[in-house]
Amino acid sequence: MSQLTIKNLLLLFLGFSSLKGYGQDTTAKPVPVLWDLATCLQYAKQNNIQLKTLRLTTESSKQDLLQSKSALLPNLSGSASQSFNHYNLNTSGTTNAINYSGAYGLSSTWTLYRAGYLKTDIKQKDLSVQSANYAVLTSENDITLQITQAYLSILVDKESIIYNQDLVKTSTAQLGQTQRSYDVGSSAKKDVAQFQAQLAGDKYNLTAAQNAERQDKITLKQLLQLPATHDFDIVKPDTVISDQRIPDLQTVQQYALQNRPEVKNAELAVRISGFDLDKAKSGYLPTLTLGAGIGTSYANDPTYNAFRQFDNNFYQQAGLTLSIPIFTNRQNKTNVAKAKIEVAQSQLALENTKTTLALTTEKAYITAQNSQNQFVSAIEQLKYNTEVYRIATQELKIGSVNLVNFYQQRNLYVQAMQAYIQAKYNAALAERIYEFYLGIPIKL
Repeated sequence: MSQLTIKNLLLLFLGFSSLKGYGQDTTAKPVPVLWDLATCLQYAKQNNIQLKTLRLTTESSKQDLLQSKSALLPNLSGSASQSFNHYNLNTSGTTNAINYSGAYGLSSTWTLYRAGYLKTDIKQKDLSVQSANYAVLTSENDITLQITQAYLSILVDKESIIYNQDLVKTSTAQLGQTQRSYDVGSSAKKDVAQFQAQLAGDKYNLTAAQNAERQDKITLKQLLQLPATHDFDIVKPDTVISDQRIPDLQTVQQYALQNRPEVKNAELAVRISGFDLDKAKSGYLPTLTLGAGIGTSYANDPTYNAFRQFDNNFYQQAGLTLSIPIFTNRQNKTNVAKAKIEVAQSQLALENTKTTLALTTEKAYITAQNSQNQFVSAIEQLKYNTEVYRIATQELKIGSVNLVNFYQQRNLYVQAMQAYIQAKYNAALAERIYEFYLGIPIKL
């Protein structure tokens, strides 16, 4: 085969390889740019650093549990020693200048009785694993609320941007109309200046709304642990329902007190501290330990070789050790007293957790009710002010309205629209936070 043919085949092979590699690259999943609320919540649960840290704490608690279970079993350790000695020859010249010896053995200890300390420790470590899991769930709930609030803040910003963009367009049209009227002598220069100031103010508010959106996006990206360079935006839902009937307070409080992870964790803390007390009390009781060992040794004795010494010196040993605490410098008494204090503290912490949760749910209930009432009022307010502003705009076009009255109506409309946007999302957020305490997942 000629060199030219080989070269062509190599080029053809490389071409197919590059096409295959290119095809593989195009099948890679792109990093999402548009995020809905469900995607944000799921991503945060998997990637938030705080949650990852708590999950590692759970893994550490599992290792403590495994170690605690292993304490029920006997241990085993080996030992070996080898020594060499050197000294000068004696006068008779019959002693070696170098002497060496060795000893080897295995030993084991097994705790037979420790007043229930070991089994109590296993139960306590098992509860610690459960407690670590509840800590993860508590943090997930906190992050869920933070992300929801940040997400809705961006939605408020987006609506404010659209609303301010419409105001800029309207102000631009009104300024053009007044400018044309001034050009033909039908309006005063003051009227043109007023509409120029109005347009400048609307542009300022639009810029402020856009900056607010950027800032709120940064807040959400921080909660999601996204890099600052990542292109990011959220999906705006078609509608945000915020006028549903909210559950009664007693039902939500009862569910929250029975199922929320922070309450479960506080209850486990009481039980864990109780086990600490049991372990402290076991310090007053004796401990029984079984010990056993085997071993052998040898030395450079010319009378016996090493293998014969190994056989002659081989020993087996077993025995029981009973340790009875008589006077421990108040150590046991102090441990018991501190454990009792810990039990009392954990009980107070549980009571405080329940009280705080009950007050939090009550506050969420009141906030949801007030937010819904404010939303209803904002709808009515916007409805009437929109109609009045529409009439004033029509009158402005035909020149039959006083500019002072027009600006008054416009300001009332602007305030009503701002109140409506804020009230709508406040009501949606308050309702979902309140229902979240009933175990209902947050959805828009």
